[in-house]
Amino acid sequence: MDLSTTYLGMKLKNPLVPSSGPLQREIKNLKAMEDAGASAVVLWSLFEEQITHEQLELHHHTSVHAESFAEATNFFPEQSEYHVGPEEYLEHIRKAKEAVKIPIIASLNGKSTGGWIDYAQKIEQAGADALELNIYKLATDSSKTSAEVEKDYIDIVKSVKASVKIPLAVKLHPFFTSIINISEELVKAGADGLVLFNRFYQPDIDLDNLEVVPNVLLSTPMAMRLPLRWVAILHGKIKADLAATSGIYTEKDVLKMLMAGANVTMMMSSLLKFGIPHLADVLGKLKFWMEVNEYESVEQMRGSMSYQNVADPSQFERANYMKVLNSYR
Repeated sequence: MDLSTTYLGMKLKNPLVPSSGPLQREIKNLKAMEDAGASAVVLWSLFEEQITHEQLELHHHTSVHAESFAEATNFFPEQSEYHVGPEEYLEHIRKAKEAVKIPIIASLNGKSTGGWIDYAQKIEQAGADALELNIYKLATDSSKTSAEVEKDYIDIVKSVKASVKIPLAVKLHPFFTSIINISEELVKAGADGLVLFNRFYQPDIDLDNLEVVPNVLLSTPMAMRLPLRWVAILHGKIKADLAATSGIYTEKDVLKMLMAGANVTMMMSSLLKFGIPHLADVLGKLKFWMEVNEYESVEQMRGSMSYQNVADPSQFERANYMKVLNSYR
C-alpha cells in the first residue's frame, strides 16, 4: 500500500502534517511527531509584529542618545511581549533540521510586505524546506474596496515568491467574495500551494473587568465541512497543491479530505486535545480502512469525490443547502 503524496513539490510518506501550533516550539515534540508518523511539520508562525519589534529595538539602541527625552523611549515594546524573537525562530529551524528527517515548513504571519521579504530569505538560509504565508488581514477600512484588499494579498505573495527559491504556500481565510478567483490569482502570483482555511481567532468581552480579551477555542470536527467543500471545488481547477485544515480529528476526516482532493491534511487541535501519539492512531486506522476497502494508494482516492468527479456536483452548491434544510427532523 502506497500512502505517499506530494505537497509543494516534496514527496511525503503520508498525508498527515501537524499544522502551525505551539507544540512545535519544543524540539522533542518535533521528534515525537516524526516518530508518530508525521510526514512533515509546519512550525508556529513568526509574526510581522515580532519582526517590526526587532527592527525598532535595533533603531532604538543605535539612535537614542543621552540628550533624548526618556519619555520617548516608552514607545518601544518590551521584549517580554514575545516568547520567541526572529533570531530565535531562525535558530529553531536550524535545530529542527538537525533533529528530524521530515520536511520543516516555516510560517510567517502578517498583513503587509514589511520585513517579510528579508526574513523569508533568512528562513530559507536557515534550512526550511518550504514557507507558509499566513496573511492575517482584517479589512476594517470602509474606503478600501474588496479588489484593493485582494491586491494586497497578491502583492505580498509576489514579493515573497520573488525573494526565495523554496516552495511557497498561502494559508487562506474563507471570507473572500470569490474563493476561486483569489485562489487563481494567488497561484498566478507564485503560490505553489493553498491551505484551506485559516481561522481568524475572535475576541471576547470580559464582563467583570470590561475589557476585550483574547479567547482561543480549539476547532471542532464540524469545522471541517467548510474546507471540505472548497477543497472539492478547487481540485482540478487550480494548478497548486491543496492542504486541508480545521476540524480534522480522525482517519475518516482525513479520508474525506483526500477524496475531496487534498494533497495533505493538517491537524493541531486534535493533537492539543489528545496528544501527539494521536497521529499514530489516525495513521493506523487510515491504513486499515484502505486495506478493507481495497485502496492501493492515496493517489488512487485523491479527488475521487471532488466537484469535477462526483455524479451530482450541485451537492457542493446551493442545491445541497436546500436539501440540508429540508432534511432536518
